[in-house]
Amino acid sequence: MFVKKKKKTLKYWIGQIHLWLGLISGLFVCFLGITGCILAFEKEIENVTQPYRKLEIQNKALLSPTQLKNIADKALPNKHAHSVTYQPGKATQVVYYNFDPEYYYIVFVNQYTGEVLKVKNMSDDFFRIVIMGHYYLWLPPEIGQPILTSATLIFVLLLISGLVLWWPKTKAASKQRFSIKWNAKWKRLNYDFHNILGFYMTWVAIFIALTGMVMGFQWFAKSVYFTTSGGKSLTQFTETFSDTTSNTNLKINASAADKIWQSYLKSDPDFEGSIDVHVPENEKASIEIAKNPDPETYWKADYRYYDQHTLKELEVKHVFGKIKNATVADKIYRMNYDIHVGAILGLPGKILAFFASLIAASLPITGFIIWLGRKKKKKNPAVAI
Repeated sequence: MFVKKKKKTLKYWIGQIHLWLGLISGLFVCFLGITGCILAFEKEIENVTQPYRKLEIQNKALLSPTQLKNIADKALPNKHAHSVTYQPGKATQVVYYNFDPEYYYIVFVNQYTGEVLKVKNMSDDFFRIVIMGHYYLWLPPEIGQPILTSATLIFVLLLISGLVLWWPKTKAASKQRFSIKWNAKWKRLNYDFHNILGFYMTWVAIFIALTGMVMGFQWFAKSVYFTTSGGKSLTQFTETFSDTTSNTNLKINASAADKIWQSYLKSDPDFEGSIDVHVPENEKASIEIAKNPDPETYWKADYRYYDQHTLKELEVKHVFGKIKNATVADKIYRMNYDIHVGAILGLPGKILAFFASLIAASLPITGFIIWLGRKKKKKNPAVAI
């Protein structure tokens, strides 16, 4: 008597793809989920654990960007200041950032008195270290970023194949797809955690994963922009320069940033967001000022660029220009990081991102346990008597 072999269905092959992709990417997905959880409330934790960031608003004149830069330069000599950031209720941050030689420092200064509150080496900062792991696996960016972004791409495929596998065959089966059977044995609980929590998490995690791919793969970022813009190409960010062709003996105009900053304060004295002033490092550099009405996110920032010698505003074609000129595609591109961390929806969005990351980190573990159980079952088949 011959037993007819059961025909393998499409769902079977999708299950096989889901299994092997999960085994390949599991450790990376778990790592990204755990580090994502840690980073979800980065700003909130920093505000609680780093009191030097806070500063009561005082009825005094603010020190200018140049004055604060000069004060910070004395506290951190032989470094070039990148920007000066003002925000009501916060100490001013003078940022020192450079690629070669590589360094990243923030000097926190009282913008009313000039007192240096903290000189922080960001290379030793806990969240900075976690970010470097989350982005690059603590490897050189050209190595670590493709590895983690490829794992993210695989995770997207896992989410899609997981939905196919979750989809119930019958109406009766659908009743078991939406709720966990808490009184079941641990194997069934583990299966429900993987299957049901995975289903609910998918609708948030898909946005986290896709926005991560935008940051990791240039081809994907360009494809998303091309799609959302109706066929237009993404213009890459390029540095804007001041005109030095008319006079080759020009020097850094130290007061230019102060003048533009003062004009911003006069035009909107009740502004409660953040103002980021990029002071020129050399005679060719332009002055960039980013005015952000919502410092909890980044996409609403209004970026302006000025010639440091003539104070003339310089127009740019990339997405990080005036917010009023931003197209729908530009705004979606600007929102990418805020969507990735959940900040686009405020605190509720961060909570969603946290739990989505937590569940995502658990899926490789619960999935591996399911696979081990089935493998063991195949090795020890029941013997008919």
